[in-house]
Amino acid sequence: MFRSATEKDLEIYAKKHSWNHMTQMKEYLEHPVIIEKGEGSWLYDIHGNKYLDGNASMWTNVHGHNNADLNEALIKQLSKLADTTYVCRSNEPALRLSHKLASIAPEGLSRVFFTNNGSTAIEAALKLSFQYWQLMGKPEKFKVISMDQGHHGLSLGAVAVSNNKQMHLRFKPWTFPCEHFTPPDCSEYGGQIFSADDTESIRSLEGLLNKNANEVACVVLESSIQSVAETGMKLQPAGFLKKVEQLCKVHDVHLILDEIFTGSGRMGSFFACEKDDVSPDFLCLGKGISAGYMPLGVTLTKEEIYEAFLGDWIEGKTFVHGHTYGGNALATAVALKSIELLESRIHSGDLANSIKQFECITTRCFKNHPYVKEIRQRGFVCAIDLYPGVGKEAFSPKERVGYATCQYALKKGLLIRAYKDSIFLIPPLSISKAEIQFLCERTSEAVTEHVLKHLKK
Repeated sequence: MFRSATEKDLEIYAKKHSWNHMTQMKEYLEHPVIIEKGEGSWLYDIHGNKYLDGNASMWTNVHGHNNADLNEALIKQLSKLADTTYVCRSNEPALRLSHKLASIAPEGLSRVFFTNNGSTAIEAALKLSFQYWQLMGKPEKFKVISMDQGHHGLSLGAVAVSNNKQMHLRFKPWTFPCEHFTPPDCSEYGGQIFSADDTESIRSLEGLLNKNANEVACVVLESSIQSVAETGMKLQPAGFLKKVEQLCKVHDVHLILDEIFTGSGRMGSFFACEKDDVSPDFLCLGKGISAGYMPLGVTLTKEEIYEAFLGDWIEGKTFVHGHTYGGNALATAVALKSIELLESRIHSGDLANSIKQFECITTRCFKNHPYVKEIRQRGFVCAIDLYPGVGKEAFSPKERVGYATCQYALKKGLLIRAYKDSIFLIPPLSISKAEIQFLCERTSEAVTEHVLKHLKK
């Protein structure tokens, strides 16, 4: 029988055995944060310290931690079935979720392929597109185009179509080649658009397609926001996705939209591409689809693509791909309940009102902040770019000012994340107005105090 671990035990285990994701362990182990429980928008560590989850637990949490409705759905399903393979078998909640997603998805997306997470959802879409063109007698269509600075995950297939130097460059020699087109320009926050230009971006994509569309299988990009672009949270203008969709149709190329981050209500609608009236050939979901409770990835596609794979086994048309826990009964049961709760908030206008509060409060706190160079905000996403002030040189990457500011914010009861010198505020969608104020005001204080301290060195 295992004995319970003390606080000291857990800290020793972290130092001796843990290797955290995307983390420089030398930094982390100086002051390890070990979470014990969560309630609503708040997380509590093993020492009883309370933090507002300003990162929605890596952008996954939708309805808050320890949500009673989600807990009930999970426990109810657990009393019947935890899991069974999705190879030659199905389960009730996964089939119900398939039906639900097909009923609310953009027109034509009637088929659902389950995986474990966002990266695997992307890889399923890529492989489906690749095999589809082979089945259509066009094996020469195997190339991929993605947007420059894009991020679609950290498995090798997802890395191949991503192009973020810090996160992907090291592993490029192990991946297949991918061409990239220029991202559009868009500046927006507080519900106001300050610049929007996709001319060069569309021209760049059109040039690649004009050159070799007969060899291109698919175009892949994130909807609405590039999450970890070089600048962090790079926005796309309204109508941009529609133009991309039209180019793909003209050139007979699949469009894969990555809504792992921007889907599941983060932009105010369930699917981000709804706002541009776009129906891609493949739509990928992860993160918030299961509300931060269980790992789940989803790849939606169209009936005509599905039908190309039908035939006798001996014909070699079968999509021989899958993951052990793809379509897991617990994950899909929680996802169903999450969608029900989220639809209620969307249809009632409650989510739109919360986003409006987020717009107003982020603008008030950061618009005239002396150490904030730029704000980018859309839906429940806000990025603020730090700098040392007007007329001064940017911080050196070696100074790690963004990371250090987030570490400083722990003292103010915040768990927030930075990419380079951009700080991201991405809370659970259920966050209250008072909690939004706490998040933004305490972040503003942390930026002011830490940057001043840094400049005095």
